Amino acid sequence: MNILFLIDSIRRGGRERRMIELLKGLKIHDSIHVDVGVFSDIIAYEEIYNLNYPIHKFDRKVKKDPTLFFRLHKLINDLAPDVIHSWGTMSTIFAIPSSKILRIPLINGNIADAPKNMGFFDARLFRAQLTFPFSDIIVGNSEAGLRAYHAPASKSHCVYNGFDVARFVNLARPESVKQRMHIEDELVVGMVGGFYDRKDYKTYLQAAIQIALEHPDVTFLAIGDGPNLAAMRAMIPDQLKHRIRLPGQLNDVEPVINSFDIGVLATNAEIHGEGISNAILEYMALAKPTIATDGGGTPEIVDDGVTGFLVPPQDLSAMVEKMMALINNKNLRIDMGKTARGYVMEKFSLDVMKQKYLTLYQTCLTVKKTSEPS
Repeated sequence: MNILFLIDSIRRGGRERRMIELLKGLKIHDSIHVDVGVFSDIIAYEEIYNLNYPIHKFDRKVKKDPTLFFRLHKLINDLAPDVIHSWGTMSTIFAIPSSKILRIPLINGNIADAPKNMGFFDARLFRAQLTFPFSDIIVGNSEAGLRAYHAPASKSHCVYNGFDVARFVNLARPESVKQRMHIEDELVVGMVGGFYDRKDYKTYLQAAIQIALEHPDVTFLAIGDGPNLAAMRAMIPDQLKHRIRLPGQLNDVEPVINSFDIGVLATNAEIHGEGISNAILEYMALAKPTIATDGGGTPEIVDDGVTGFLVPPQDLSAMVEKMMALINNKNLRIDMGKTARGYVMEKFSLDVMKQKYLTLYQTCLTVKKTSEPS
């Protein structure tokens, strides 16, 4: 089976990480050959090169370069894949003409979030709806995302993110990470995510300031980069900067997450709905209880009161309350963390995700064979 993956870029993000994990899982199947087409020079996950898949980069002079239709058609015609699996909206739009002309099934995997209350004129909804009629299969990484985009039920499939626990083999111990980062406090609370409007770092940091002023044994970390980083750093009082730290983007974030006692993901629900957050998956796979903003696909992974806590959007008092509940109860942290890890291993394993995609690919092949003229 020959599959062509198409993606807008391979920048750091959940969609891109999900594709990389699937490529790893498919590597052991000798009967499957994958080519990867990328509409950008951005390759943030350099581990893709170690997988030795052919990578075809398409340079664009402008964002919506019309010549891409012709250049992509030539590649698809030359490769003659059995299935085209697109991971983004624009890559799906560019693939549609070739998919129809060459009768190649198209899997549309552009649903990776679950925005709330998208209006009729919302550009995200418009672009997604434009691609649905031409897609043979539509994949979302959460049930909430499929509902948010009104994906047709007859074509829609939910495939949760698959997590490769092998990434955590031989991680540095929390004690050594804390020593390296000069963290002297007993407990570490952390949030990982880009400093963009879609993340609610303001509420997280307000909670951190309130707690740090009263509890001298907790360090708070906020890890990521983005346009709002400077403004968030300016929120931190001088006397707390050694205990509320915003180090920017870290390349070795997994060992740092391993040093957390509590993982947090605060989301700006007014403009963004999470699909299945890779940050939450990482917290849970490392046996950390999670505090997350309720909404989107997050309730599909965080079992409130069992693997962590869900809090209403931008609710500072609820955020502080749940943080304190975990800070003050070591047994609760440990029990929730163990349950969270087991939940990820059962429902969000790389093998589960891979098997679901293999089934979808086989479905595409079956449909293709039955639709071919005799």
